[in-house]
Amino acid sequence: MRLKNSLTWSLFPKKEMQMAAIAKDRIVTRKGGQLQDPPLFQWLMNDPRAGWIWVLPRIWLGYQWFSASLHKIYNPAWVTTGDALKGFWTNAVAVSAAGKSPIVFEWYRGFLQFLLDAQAYTWFAKLVAYGELLIGLGLMLGAFTGIAALFGGLMNWNFMMAGSASTNPLLFVVAVALILAWKVSGYIGADYVLLRWLGTPWRTVPVKTNDPTASPV
Repeated sequence: MRLKNSLTWSLFPKKEMQMAAIAKDRIVTRKGGQLQDPPLFQWLMNDPRAGWIWVLPRIWLGYQWFSASLHKIYNPAWVTTGDALKGFWTNAVAVSAAGKSPIVFEWYRGFLQFLLDAQAYTWFAKLVAYGELLIGLGLMLGAFTGIAALFGGLMNWNFMMAGSASTNPLLFVVAVALILAWKVSGYIGADYVLLRWLGTPWRTVPVKTNDPTASPV
């Protein structure tokens, strides 16, 4: 252990070791500066005024999910028998005479085959239909935008993994952007109230003030 410590100190200058010990939760350059995101990225991801930038992409993405859900909810093949999803999975796992399949990864094809064998489509189709509805409403209303975008992106990822491209790549990119900007992407919406009222399950940082007499609440 002592030899390891001696080797570490011999490889790095004392000043750099001290900076590393002080800034364990951040990346500091050898000149003592802390690495930061580009100013435009910081503004888009954190400034409440950027919420206006995210309104149109958020509502557009929400409408795509809302519209798709309505086609499924009023279709018995989705919400009653699940045959629509069964057909989608069956086509996805099919292997042509040339040995080709819409699915690239064998482990994912095996996963869908397992769901087919278990007849999971009878309940999973309902989950997809009403899940899309909730995602669409959440995004259009700006309610828990980051969570709604996360589940939407997860659906897009699964559709793409099953070999269905369509609009999924574009929807996935917009979803990822909304997730990264979760603090402000729903600011012009219900999150203006929800995030202030409920906060987050992880630790928050007290707001700094120039008043020397102020104390954290």
